Amino acid sequence: MPYGATLLPQGGVAFRLWAPAPLPIDLLVYQPDGSEQAIPCQPDALGWREAIVPGAGPGTRYHWQVHGPAGPIRVPDPASRWNPEGVDGPSEVVDPQRFRWDEDWRGRPWCEAVLYELHVGTFTPEGTYAAAEAHLADLAEDGITCIQLMPLAAFPGRFGWGYDGVLPFAPHAPYGSPDELKAFVRAAHRLGLMVMLDVVYNHFGPQGNHLSLYAPAFFTDRHQTPWGAGPNFDGPESAAVRGFFLHNALYWLEEYQLDGLRFDAVHAILDDSSPDIMETISIRARAACAGRQVHLVLENDHNDSRRLAAAGTAGRFDAQWSGDAHHALHVWLTGEREGYYAEYASAPLPMLAQSLSQGFAMVGAPHLANEAQQADNPRRRATEAVPLSCTVNFLLNHDQIGNRAHGERLHALVDEAPMRLAVAMLILSPSPPLLFMGEERGARTPFLYFADWQGELRDAVVAGRRREFAHFSAFRDEAARAGIPDPCDEATWRRCQLDWLEADSEPARRWRAWYRALLTVRHDALHPTLHRLARAGHSGEVIDGRALDIRWRFENAFGVPARWLQMQANLSAQPLLLAPEGDAADIARATPLFDVGDVSPAQLGPWSGRWRWLPAD
Repeated sequence: MPYGATLLPQGGVAFRLWAPAPLPIDLLVYQPDGSEQAIPCQPDALGWREAIVPGAGPGTRYHWQVHGPAGPIRVPDPASRWNPEGVDGPSEVVDPQRFRWDEDWRGRPWCEAVLYELHVGTFTPEGTYAAAEAHLADLAEDGITCIQLMPLAAFPGRFGWGYDGVLPFAPHAPYGSPDELKAFVRAAHRLGLMVMLDVVYNHFGPQGNHLSLYAPAFFTDRHQTPWGAGPNFDGPESAAVRGFFLHNALYWLEEYQLDGLRFDAVHAILDDSSPDIMETISIRARAACAGRQVHLVLENDHNDSRRLAAAGTAGRFDAQWSGDAHHALHVWLTGEREGYYAEYASAPLPMLAQSLSQGFAMVGAPHLANEAQQADNPRRRATEAVPLSCTVNFLLNHDQIGNRAHGERLHALVDEAPMRLAVAMLILSPSPPLLFMGEERGARTPFLYFADWQGELRDAVVAGRRREFAHFSAFRDEAARAGIPDPCDEATWRRCQLDWLEADSEPARRWRAWYRALLTVRHDALHPTLHRLARAGHSGEVIDGRALDIRWRFENAFGVPARWLQMQANLSAQPLLLAPEGDAADIARATPLFDVGDVSPAQLGPWSGRWRWLPAD
């Protein structure tokens, strides 16, 4: 890797920093006796500073010292592999070859993906990789096949979601060491679990990022994001910036043997070059990981189908999270119609039917986009189908819970019968399902927004968090907004840690049995056939304004329709009479797969559904 600290074959370490600003910069190496060695580093023609230190090795700690207008400042290596004392402390040299991996793991195909989003800091009271590792066997037994870790890039303070990282190569120190993270990944692989990581390439956090001091060309005013000037992916001196993020993606896939990456908010990654940075990352990652099953997934509020293709396609991505299916179902189940739910409020069931059968319900700039973006790419109903393998569906994720003022999970908002049906609709649809940690046990612990900011930034974040809910009817009153939890209070973070005593309760055991039963059906009946799922040609129909009839088309090896998987779901508290079917011979040819609730040939009871295979002709 051309960034950061590299162990040399002959011994010693090469330290490299891209710092083209015309400022004096020293490498400070901390000696075991507590003394410091200062090595002045001049830039080459491209702005790189380099120092080779023969006596350095694994465990050596160092800073870069930048002599700026306000005097000298010690900054961490932006490509640090490990900052054990936090983002302002010294970086530490790591031997990336020391850890011993198993040689036989090559991953799992995308069609087997059942994702489980996990935040290391709240999954257990300890908030460490080692503590999380102890629960992996249970998740594998439940039917989970892929752990998706929320961002790990080091960020200021002890707690946070991880989306304000400032050292993208350094795992957040309170969670454990690099080798402990690798041990977590190896343990998951030994249980047949893939591990993916959420990475953030659209911005850096507001504290602890010093790049603009010594590398101002790292950012550009030509592209404004919700967080300010965006990374410079397409302007002068952008090669070093593109390389920084490209090598970060390869770093996680290679040094940590991860099975894939989820790229946060790529609609906010602005790049006019061709190929753009995301396409370039895909091309290089596919080539670097040839022979392995590596999966690349997007969050993209534009629902841009051009970025999606069959798993493993160079330059494209296996899938993206589908907010459409979630938003439409959430509106129907809860009656909530404010914020980003508003555009689904007029027709939630038709939009849910479209999402489940065609992939997307909406395309274009999302509801928070600025006027120029809306003008260039207006929000509108989707008219083209995308392969359903490319849409990751979910009932819960960190955003959909944490965007709520009090962080309630869906289990706390709806009754058990509709929730059981919703879970079945998620797991027994062909699209890859994603669960949020604790969901499989019906956890009631909230997942609030939390961040360990201090000083003026803390005050601004607390005020901003409460202000952003002022346009919601429940929080128009200032007293109601004052009750929104302080995101910077340690108690808020602690409230979000899963309650493992609750996980052993009778309701939790009942929910776990339900999820296990559904995931067993998915594993036994769907996974072996999903490679035959047609790319298009599925259908979705709303029945009587309160139920769905979805039919997914499966083909034989020659692309000829072979059979249909039908889901009929009554999403209401009243029984639903079903239309008469064909003659007895046609009915006999249908193969039942799974029923939820009270189901008979002529009727679906309240909050009931049935899945069955139908012949193609």
